[in-house]
Amino acid sequence: MAIQVNDLKKTFGEKTAVNISEFTIHDGDILGLVGNNGAGKTTLFRLILDLIKADQGQVTINDCNPVISEEWKNFTGAYLDEGFLIDFLTPEEYFEFIAKVNNLSKEVLEERLKVFEHFMGGEIMGQKKLIRNLSAGNKQKVGIISALINKPQIVILDEPFNFLDPSSQNILKHLIEDLHKETNSTILISSHNLSHTIDISTRIALMENGVIIKDLSNDESGNTKVELENYFDTES
Repeated sequence: MAIQVNDLKKTFGEKTAVNISEFTIHDGDILGLVGNNGAGKTTLFRLILDLIKADQGQVTINDCNPVISEEWKNFTGAYLDEGFLIDFLTPEEYFEFIAKVNNLSKEVLEERLKVFEHFMGGEIMGQKKLIRNLSAGNKQKVGIISALINKPQIVILDEPFNFLDPSSQNILKHLIEDLHKETNSTILISSHNLSHTIDISTRIALMENGVIIKDLSNDESGNTKVELENYFDTES
């Protein structure tokens, strides 16, 4: 197994943000986590990454408890928001920093960055801009690239399609699919964009009020898409 959630609960005041008794994300899953605002998606990701402490229960990543050991960081890439960036660096400096942390040589880094040239669209490298001065979309791209560049075994991306134009969204889908084909990595994506999420996910988890209320296999029948569209139509 890749990620195991057991008896996990997190509350903020009187609101229960996450309440999951048991949930397993298997090796090689592309899990699309969907739900309305406040469903608990981002909180779940922050618990998995040990960015916030659970009130009870635990998460293990490849049998490693993030609260106890940092071994999981060696095979996990994540981008949730701008807080992950070092915004007083240029993109080039930031990618070099990420490469050093992951023991990638300058030559390997340059080779890996070539994969993302189309995604960057000539607007990130060589611009002599600090990350803080980039557009929201280009900051998003820098964060996503930094999460993927090490070809990690586990990838966690929160709302990765946000701020991206339609062309960049489609390129990102292909980048995620290509990474999965190459490495069989386990990928977790939360998104409000049902179409993109259904396109790339092998499995869909629907959250409501901190609880995973549906765990759907995303096959070619189209039933998952219909079920989710009906759910959100009813909710709206």
